[in-house]
Amino acid sequence: MGSLDSNNSSQTQSNVPKFNPLDPEEFRTQAHQMVDFIADYYKNIETYPVLSQVEPGYLRTQLPENAPYCPESFDSIMKDVQNHIVPGMTHWLSPNFFAFFPATVSSAAFIGEMLCNCFNSVGFNWLASPAMTELEMIVMDWLANMLKLPKAFMFSGTGGGVLQSTTSEAILCTLIAARDRKLDNIGADNIGKLVVYGSDQTHSTYTKACKVAGIFPCNIRAVPTSIESDFALSPVVLRGIIEADVAAGLVPLFLCATVGTTSTTAVDPLSQLGQLAEEFDIWLHVDAAYGGSACICPEFRRYLDGIERANSLSLSPHKWLLSYLDCCCMWVREPNVLVKALSTNPEYLRNKRSEYDSVVDYKDWQIGTGRKFKSLRLWLVMRSYGIANLQSHIRSDVRMAKMFEGFVRSDPRFEVVVPRRFSLVCFRFNPNKEHEPVYTEFLNKKLLDTINSTGLVYMTHTIVGGIYMLRFAVGATLTEDRHVISAWKLIKESSEGLLRRSVF
Repeated sequence: MGSLDSNNSSQTQSNVPKFNPLDPEEFRTQAHQMVDFIADYYKNIETYPVLSQVEPGYLRTQLPENAPYCPESFDSIMKDVQNHIVPGMTHWLSPNFFAFFPATVSSAAFIGEMLCNCFNSVGFNWLASPAMTELEMIVMDWLANMLKLPKAFMFSGTGGGVLQSTTSEAILCTLIAARDRKLDNIGADNIGKLVVYGSDQTHSTYTKACKVAGIFPCNIRAVPTSIESDFALSPVVLRGIIEADVAAGLVPLFLCATVGTTSTTAVDPLSQLGQLAEEFDIWLHVDAAYGGSACICPEFRRYLDGIERANSLSLSPHKWLLSYLDCCCMWVREPNVLVKALSTNPEYLRNKRSEYDSVVDYKDWQIGTGRKFKSLRLWLVMRSYGIANLQSHIRSDVRMAKMFEGFVRSDPRFEVVVPRRFSLVCFRFNPNKEHEPVYTEFLNKKLLDTINSTGLVYMTHTIVGGIYMLRFAVGATLTEDRHVISAWKLIKESSEGLLRRSVF
């Protein structure tokens, strides 16, 4: 039997640099290099195709099959980022990105995220990081005041707010709270009778959340909308469906109303829906992921009229308030109902502060336990820019969208399909109104493919009420008037090219 040569082993180990994954001076050097890379990326972002031009599986052919056994240099890693990662990116921060909804950013939020990563707090309860919990409570009340929410949604009143990662989590948390409260009254064995409601324009994540919460798929109602109501949820139609469910022995549970639907930014009538929810003891959640941020401007606040009748509200500052992903604000009128449904209290987390209910433990306001110090981002954004500049930012995006809408309306070959409320314009190319809808849809599909293939602009589409339409969403932080003007020029040139080539 042999043995290890301790002398050789010691000699070998002495030649290997000591592993120090957090050397402050090395971090200082690499962080400076990274900041330079990021600043240059933002400065030169217009030189990249907005929509990535790579094919599926491209990256596997560029990188090794296995992780390196020995360390690689920072310069070598950054070279691969530039040569292999950047070409595979769809550049959401490009000023020519007009797809989906924007994911807005800012210097203040970036620095806030740096601080968040610096502290690396895992703030599941107050004791784990008091500043983390208390700053989040303060920031949530600040934003609630900016939105002119009732005191019933604030910690300074009888409610409170929490930062979730996404709207999906916000809906799931409130849905679970509503479910458990209802089952406490009717018995857990009646879960199969619970019915939930939304419109056919409610975000697709709603159905997913309902299934995760144990709602039977056959009891998830997607109420039809129409172009006559601008695709908003009709209280009259909803009432008929609820009454039919009650007559069938089912139990109405939850209604998700939307302020700014994904397809067309339709706004559901909150006040009327709230009255209906109160009448049938339904939990009303308002998903204002996109449109809610605009409501810090007085001229848009009317879209939240009736919010006092809601049980909960969520909006996503990463869509329009410059906060980077991920950041979803959720407020509830009755925190105790949410906490009762989601609380956990293992022995290893017990402490006197929590036991006496004198503090907020955010682990009981969310699905998971661990959480990041996300409120730093919002805090820095609010303090660095102030309400006035945030309002100006939103108004600027709306103004540019209105300008684009004017371009569309000025050309008789194009038409605006639904009214523009915020900074999304839904339109289509329709040069001959006598052609069949299938022809118009085909023409617009070809137009969209042509535009996106240039790499100069990225847009997306939707189908609502059987109508295929193009979506032009203004909101990327770097977008200026000239980008909107250039995009319209490209759209016109591409449409004229299609007609010249007689693609139909």
